[in-house]
Amino acid sequence: MELLPFDISPESPRDSYLHSSTNHRSSSVNSTWEPNGVTFFIIQGLANLGEKGMILFVILLLGYIIILGGNSMIIFVALTDPKLTTPMYFFLYNLAIVDIIYTTTTIPKMLCGFLTDMNTISVPGCFLQMHFFIQLGVTGYAILTVMAYDRYVAICNPLRYTAIMTRPVQLLLIIGAWGFSIFCTLPATSMTWQRPYCGPNVVRNAWCDLSSIRQLVCADTSVDNIVSVSFAILALLTTGVLILTSYVLIGVSMLKMGVAQRLKAFGTCAAHLTVVSISYSSASCVFISYRVGNISPEVRIIVSVLFSALTPFLNPMIYSVRNKELRESVRRTLSRFRPAAVLPKKDVNTVS
Repeated sequence: MELLPFDISPESPRDSYLHSSTNHRSSSVNSTWEPNGVTFFIIQGLANLGEKGMILFVILLLGYIIILGGNSMIIFVALTDPKLTTPMYFFLYNLAIVDIIYTTTTIPKMLCGFLTDMNTISVPGCFLQMHFFIQLGVTGYAILTVMAYDRYVAICNPLRYTAIMTRPVQLLLIIGAWGFSIFCTLPATSMTWQRPYCGPNVVRNAWCDLSSIRQLVCADTSVDNIVSVSFAILALLTTGVLILTSYVLIGVSMLKMGVAQRLKAFGTCAAHLTVVSISYSSASCVFISYRVGNISPEVRIIVSVLFSALTPFLNPMIYSVRNKELRESVRRTLSRFRPAAVLPKKDVNTVS
C-alpha cells in the first residue's frame, strides 16, 4: 500500500543525519548508486513518542515473546505428536514457521530503535528486510488459501480426502504458496533496489517499507508504482477469491447435512475462518489508517506495527482454543517437561 508522507519534527535529534549522504537529487537514472550516494538508511520509527515509546516497547517485546513461544509450541507438537499427522496440522505448522520469520524480520530491529538515539540499517539490509517482509506476508495469505482448500476437500469430499491430500500433494501446495509469493513480490522489490538513491535517507516508517523507500528514489517511480499495485492486487484478489470460493462451496455442502454433521463441519472450519477474518480485517484497517487525513503519523505507524503482529500473535491462541486435539497435544507435551513426582520411600521395617 502506498503510504502518505510523514512530517519530521525539526527538533528531532535525527535531523542532523538527514543529509549524511548528500542533499541533491540526481537526474541520472542509469546507475543504481551515485559516487556520494546513500550508504545506509535511518529508520525514523516512533522517535517523537518520548517516554510513551517505552510503553510500546514493553508491549511489543511481550507480544514478540508470545509469538515466538506460541508458534514454536505449535511447530514442536505438530512434528513430535504422532496423533497430529493430518494435512491440517502440516499446513498449520508451516504457517507458524512463516509467522515466526515474518515478525522476526521487523520486530527485533524496531525494538532496537526504542533503545538507541538513531536506528540505522545498511542499504542491503534494508532491501532484504523489505523483500522478506512483503514476501512472507503474501506467503501467509497463500498458506491460508491452501488451508481453505484442505477444509473444502475434508468437508465436501470426505471419502476421497486421504486419496487427494497425500504427502506429495501437501508438499506441492506449500511449494506453490512460496512460489506464488516470490512471483508477486520479486518484481516490485527488485525494481526498487535498482533505483538511484542520493539522499535524504530517512525512512519514515518503523521498518523498510516499500512505499517509504520509494519516496527516497532520485528518479521517476510511476512505473514502479503501477507494478507494485498490480502485483499487490493480484496477490490479495487471488488468495481472497480462492478462500471465498472454498467457503461458499463448503456452505453449500453444509446445507445438505444434518444438524450434527453441520455443527461438526463448522467446528472444523471455525479456527481457520477466524484467522482469515482477522488477517483481512487487519490489512483493511492499516490501509484505511494511511488514507485518513486527520490521523497523526505516529498513530499510523503504531497501527501498522500492531496489526502486522496481530495475526501471528493470535494464531496459536485461536487454534489452541478452537481445536481440541491441539489443546490435548499441548497439554501432553507440557506434562512431559514437568518434574516427576517424588514417591515416598517405603519403610523396610514396616510390617504389612
